[in-house]
Amino acid sequence: MRQIFLKNNQYIYGMKKITLILLALAFAGPFAFAQEARRTMTMEEAVLGRGLTIQAPTWHWTGDKTVVALDEPSARPMRGVRPEPLAYTRDNNLYYRDAAGTEHAITAYQNPGIVCGTSVSRNEFGINGGIFVSPDSSKIAFYRKDERAVTLFPLLDITTRTGTLREIRYPMNGMASEHIALGVYDIAKGTTVWMDVTDFDDERYLTNITWGPGSDRIYIQVLDRPQKHVHLNVYDAADGKCLGTLLTEENDRWVEPQEPLVFLESDPDQFLYFTDNRDGYKNYYLCSASGKFAPKRLTDVDADCSYVTQRGRYVYYYSAEVSPVENHLFRVDLKTGKKQQLTREEGWHMCQVSPDGKYFMDTWTSLDEPRVMGWGTTDGKKFTELWRAPEPSPLLTSCKIEMGTVKSADGKYDNHYGLVYPLDFDPSKKYPVILYVYGGPHTQLIRDVYQGGMSRWDIYMAQHGYIVFTMDNRGTPNHGAEYEKAIHGQCGQAEMADQMEGMKWLMSHPWVDRDRIGVHGWSYGGFMTISLAVNYPDVFKVAVAGGPVIDWKWYEVMYGERYMDTEATNPEGFAKTSLIPRAKDLKAKLLICQGAIDDTVVWEHSLSFVESCIKNNVQVDYFPYPTHPHNVRGVDRVHLMDKVTMYFEDYL
Repeated sequence: MRQIFLKNNQYIYGMKKITLILLALAFAGPFAFAQEARRTMTMEEAVLGRGLTIQAPTWHWTGDKTVVALDEPSARPMRGVRPEPLAYTRDNNLYYRDAAGTEHAITAYQNPGIVCGTSVSRNEFGINGGIFVSPDSSKIAFYRKDERAVTLFPLLDITTRTGTLREIRYPMNGMASEHIALGVYDIAKGTTVWMDVTDFDDERYLTNITWGPGSDRIYIQVLDRPQKHVHLNVYDAADGKCLGTLLTEENDRWVEPQEPLVFLESDPDQFLYFTDNRDGYKNYYLCSASGKFAPKRLTDVDADCSYVTQRGRYVYYYSAEVSPVENHLFRVDLKTGKKQQLTREEGWHMCQVSPDGKYFMDTWTSLDEPRVMGWGTTDGKKFTELWRAPEPSPLLTSCKIEMGTVKSADGKYDNHYGLVYPLDFDPSKKYPVILYVYGGPHTQLIRDVYQGGMSRWDIYMAQHGYIVFTMDNRGTPNHGAEYEKAIHGQCGQAEMADQMEGMKWLMSHPWVDRDRIGVHGWSYGGFMTISLAVNYPDVFKVAVAGGPVIDWKWYEVMYGERYMDTEATNPEGFAKTSLIPRAKDLKAKLLICQGAIDDTVVWEHSLSFVESCIKNNVQVDYFPYPTHPHNVRGVDRVHLMDKVTMYFEDYL
């Protein structure tokens, strides 16, 4: 471990160990890299990254708030044992352990359809847990999920002697959903009160639970099931009574609360509120819990932002205002509203601010820069680079990668793409193309990170003579609400139109073999893969779809109803996007892969498409992964990507 600290306004740090490492690389590197340059990646390397991942130092702030410690990659400290939680769920009921180690039951439900203290709403709306301890640790708020009305879906477990059906609660679009309640357990009294939430109906969502700084109030963003209206309510934690509605949101397409409130350490009456519904971008608004003033747009920029931390009079946040593919650290003065950009180097920055608020640690990467670490002052006056990753293996750098933009189909936006050129690219030759697509909400594939976000498998395929192209389309994040909500009611339509603009641009180059174009994607990308194959049969020769959504009526309530509403309220949209009647239009060679115990996109989707192919006398290839859920992970993923690769090699 080495320490870097300020002395007479200069950074001092030990270099002996780093110097020895660099000298060793200087002598061994050229020979080792020459050896690597003679071969291409193996599939194991492409999938698992063995020997190819960046071994960067870790770091942490020390007891001295002006000191940061860097730990060499070969000498990282062992992580300590995690402390036992104050509260936890076991067998669907909630318990807590007191200071003496004695366990106390908070709930005692016997029905397996009632679950306490776990995440709800299938982890949508930023929900990632179900236990919320008050700031003074005197009370425990928790979710109670009543899913007794939710239909059961069977998953087949083949690892038992004769096979076993494991049933899960899966709330399908338009069908019965969960009923959520929020309880507050008072540790001293040993009693639970339930928040009196009466907004909308019983299938409402209770999201982004926030304790007030005084541990006496709880704030809930209550969302109706159609996801068109949100009420920010405050409740008395002692008796559960609703004390009022502070803010409301409504939108004809959808409202998606994603972050809890952040109360200011400097003023317990003021908090930060996050939404894209007021000015069209994910911004933070300064609000008063007592209603002293109307909400003020604090970040005040037509770009998506995300919270980092607060220190004194400043709030630190990331913003996409430089570019949707870059992530930069900013701070805003709570008193004056003045903003300041703290990171300057092009790329994607991830930062932490020191406890005293005087310094920040920055780790960033860009298209041609694997990783850099640096340390600066939060007034923006000084910055020093501390560590830069050595040159990566030629296995990763043998193919040219570029980033660029193509106009969206409506001409309003720049869609960002990544393009991997084949090994030893010759523009006088023609090459087959693989379009790798996701295209759905919440996932941005192309960023100004090392190699543009293109995967090692993309590079592997390029090393074997393919052009690999990936582009983010309307519906993906970090471009504002209008960009994201263009897909509402007709998932796949705007996305396909944008992807085809990308393909038109790509196919305009003489080095593209227009007769050998394939497409591959998983989950929403699987839905996009088959959608593109059946809608543009004269473009795509081969398609490989993993875990594909086939018809939105079979997808979950929370995600599916946000983007598609229900089949009853949007029959035209469901009819237009369903792939069941489009099986007859399939001309491409199509391989579908899916985990047989997929609890996200259930098996009913892909098997129903296969059945439709059978009824229409259309040939399709299918490969299940019997013991895997929605994604095939671990060593078995090598088999999956071998299967995908061989399919393209055989038919493209």
